[in-house]
Amino acid sequence: MNIHKGHRQHMRARFIQGGLEGFADHEALELLLYYAIPQKDTNPLAHALMERYGSLSAVLSAPIEDLIKIEGIGERTAVLLHLVPRMEQKARLSETEQVLDSTGRIGAYLLERFSLERDEVVYQLCLDRKGRLLACKCLGEGGAASVDLDVRRLVENALLFSASGVVLAHNHPSGVALPSPEDYAATDRARAALETVGVELLDHIIIADRDFVSLADSGCLR
Repeated sequence: MNIHKGHRQHMRARFIQGGLEGFADHEALELLLYYAIPQKDTNPLAHALMERYGSLSAVLSAPIEDLIKIEGIGERTAVLLHLVPRMEQKARLSETEQVLDSTGRIGAYLLERFSLERDEVVYQLCLDRKGRLLACKCLGEGGAASVDLDVRRLVENALLFSASGVVLAHNHPSGVALPSPEDYAATDRARAALETVGVELLDHIIIADRDFVSLADSGCLR
């Protein structure tokens, strides 16, 4: 008989009856781990994860390659932990039609989009004439300052989704949203490439530490 069966049943019953109200962070993590580790006491592992990362949020945003270094964490468990917040984020971002017709709305959308990113990532937003989001495509990992901007994919995506305008966006994990010379150069290349197919580069947004800078608002796209 599994000596942890009764404890697991009790924990599940608590959740079914009242959600996560009253659960400590390590208990919520312990409950989640049940579904990746079926026959083992997951309480010590939950505590170990909390001690390593410092918070439940940090555990759930940790890279898979870092999680699997922890004793007791296999690939299946790491994928589950990594998947949960991204499923919730995906649901939030796709609940309603996104109308991104102002810098504020574009910035708010991108802050949410980048909230779980720990590495530099470049995104392309394809918009129609009314500012409705047609597609959000990842152009690759690495900011404009650290990797070459894939201009060909940028143009292909704009044509594929019949975009009238494009917003380029990338993050600075360092926490400073100020644009670099490389960011300005990438903006110029993107604008020139899109102009050849009649698509406007509306903005280049840089995200850092829950803040963003708009190169359009800064006068760099005039």
